[in-house]
Amino acid sequence: MPRHARYVPHGVIPAVLLPFNDDLSIDEKSFRAHLRDVAATKGISAITINAHSTEVGSLAFDEQRRVLAIAQDEIGERVPLVNGVWADGSIEAARIAGMAANGGASALLIFPPGPFTLGQSPPMALAHFKRIADATDLPLIVFQYPLATGQGYPRDTLLKMVDEVASIRAIKDWAGSVAQHEMHVRTLQNLPRPVNVLTTHSAWLLSSLVLGCNGLLSGSGSVIADLQAQLFHAAKANDLAEARRLNDRIYPLARLGRLPRAVVRPPLVKLSGAEIERIRAALVEAGLMSAKARDAA
Repeated sequence: MPRHARYVPHGVIPAVLLPFNDDLSIDEKSFRAHLRDVAATKGISAITINAHSTEVGSLAFDEQRRVLAIAQDEIGERVPLVNGVWADGSIEAARIAGMAANGGASALLIFPPGPFTLGQSPPMALAHFKRIADATDLPLIVFQYPLATGQGYPRDTLLKMVDEVASIRAIKDWAGSVAQHEMHVRTLQNLPRPVNVLTTHSAWLLSSLVLGCNGLLSGSGSVIADLQAQLFHAAKANDLAEARRLNDRIYPLARLGRLPRAVVRPPLVKLSGAEIERIRAALVEAGLMSAKARDAA
């Protein structure tokens, strides 16, 4: 059973990072410290694990289960956990969903299957989500990709999914189009059974929130969860002046050390020196690092 059984995905949901040792094994000590750090942020509603930010595509099933177990042990009593479901096949997706439910997750973030890039149809999308919903009654978050990728769900497909799969309670909106994003907000959040829109448009977060999203789910929240939470609540309070002030701090980061070492699993590779310098400059501009600290780093 989930520790937070009545949780409905909404509000600010940072997606945490997953640190690795030099041998590419999971650095559990650093992961626990990172979880505690993000979970202590005022104004968040949940934390996401086993997603892009935790390099879920490179994690074996047992490693995903271990990530969830660590998160439950470290912060599960304090905040709900959203567990990602990343699989190209629906049978494996249902297996991951069942594992997450048994591990106490409070909601699931459903990534679109890779084969959808070759073409999808409404029956394919429905079959995928229905199989997952049959495995667990946890609230489901539809990860909405840009339509151009082939993995995004057209409006009619999305509405059919929501109508036929009652456990769909939110979408993580990465549509990339302002017009489509606004349609999602206006349509989904005003259904008889509302579906919350959680933006992940980090490059235009303020603009997105002003449209009325009921939350945000973002990997950049692993670093700036406090700023995202403050921005979200300022937008909800219609405090445009404060929202603009906060957005000015976030903006340099969106243009583009929480962890002890910069180790990623292949096929990802370490950033170049030039890219690291760009990040340092953005941190200084955002007020998250002093120029003195940057020069000493």
